[in-house]
Formats: sequence, structure tokens, C-alpha cells
Amino acid sequence: PKINTTSGLILMWDKKTSIFIKLSPDFKGQICGLCGNYDGSGINDFTTRSQSVVENVLEFGNSWKVSSTCPDASSIKDPCSTNPYRKSWSEKQCSIINSNVFAACHSQVEPAKYYQACVTDACACDTGGDCDCFCTAVAAYAQACSEVGVCIAWRTPSICPLFCDYYNQQGECEWHYKPCGASCMKTCRNPSGKCLHSCYPNCPPDKPYFHEDQMKCVSLCDCYDNEDGKIYLWDECRVW
Repeated sequence: PKINTTSGLILMWDKKTSIFIKLSPDFKGQICGLCGNYDGSGINDFTTRSQSVVENVLEFGNSWKVSSTCPDASSIKDPCSTNPYRKSWSEKQCSIINSNVFAACHSQVEPAKYYQACVTDACACDTGGDCDCFCTAVAAYAQACSEVGVCIAWRTPSICPLFCDYYNQQGECEWHYKPCGASCMKTCRNPSGKCLHSCYPNCPPDKPYFHEDQMKCVSLCDCYDNEDGKIYLWDECRVW
């Protein structure tokens, strides 16, 4: 599901292990916390509550505790050391990030940290859901590639498949999986046509927009402007 707020915040969740938080450019340099400060630089993202820039992950995380009665985290355990029997499997599975499958993206987005995060996550999922953890980690790298304009069709019937059968039972559109959506794909809640990997309907030229609430393709979208309470056509709406 995708939630658009009137304040410029977008939340996207795959109902499993992946969530994306996106903010309007109006928020640049205006936020703080565990997600960084959104100033366009990754150097100072580890800024503590007291506005000190640190390198230690624990110091940074502990500074943003909501309750002072919550004890500080004192150590970070390596899940591959805790679950050594999963290490070789995790490294083998996650090697897709460093493989030729993502070769077109390697020069645009450094894969090293995504590979390591994938191995760590896959090692940690030792009580079920191991494939979800692996797939989410690879999808994070694919999403980063998509953000810089590199579309990677990495999913296969045997590697993290995503089927659209459920959606094909809803409404009147035929749905297909597209690794980065379509460059001209526009929906009533996503009028900018932002490129995301998911299931997408094939809308005809005379009904180019997909209406999420009505589950059908439409020629024009209606939307609600929360400021004055009026309903406008899509091209008259405020677009964040």
C-alpha cells in the first residue's frame, strides 16, 4: 500500500519487510533523527539529538531514544557469527548484487554496502522468512539503481518472483510485473509517474490513469484538496 499525506510525506510498504519513506523537497534540511537530515549530504547523517556529528552507530542511535528509561544498546552482534551455518548461503544468494545482473548499475551506485547489508540481513533471518529478508535487501539495491535511472530486471521465477495474479482478479485491467514500472505510468495517487518496481495495469491510451480506489483505468482522476475541501480534476490538483 501507498499513503500520500497532504503534508508532503509518502509511505510505501510491501506488507512484508520493506518500507520506503519519501518527503517533499520542501523538507530539505528541515528534519532530523534516525533517517538523517535530508540536506543532500550523507556525511552528516549521524547527527545526534545534541547536534553532534558522530561516527559510532551506537552513540547515534542511543541519542535518539524516545524514553530515557530505555537502556542504551551496548553492542551490535554480527548475525553471521551468531548463525554461522547461514553465512555461506547468505553470501551465495547476495552475490547477485555484485554479479553481471546489476553490472549496468555498479558504476552509478556502489554495491558494497548493499551486498554487506544483504548478507547481514539474510544471516539474521534464522527463524523463518529468510527469503523475504534476502529479497528485500536486493530490492533495496534495485530501488537505488532505479533512482538514478538504471532499471534492472533482476527478479525471475526462481529468484524473488513477484506475481500479479491477485490484482488480475480485481477490477477490469490486466496487470503485469514491471521491474521499474513504466516511464509514463501515472496513477491517481502517483500523478508524477514515479518509477517503482511492482505490479502495474496495462491502461489503454484513452484511459491512461489507474484509479487505485476504483481499481480501474480512467481518462481523468479526481482528487481531494485538503485545504479548501473541493474536488478537482487531476491536472488541477496539487501535486507533491
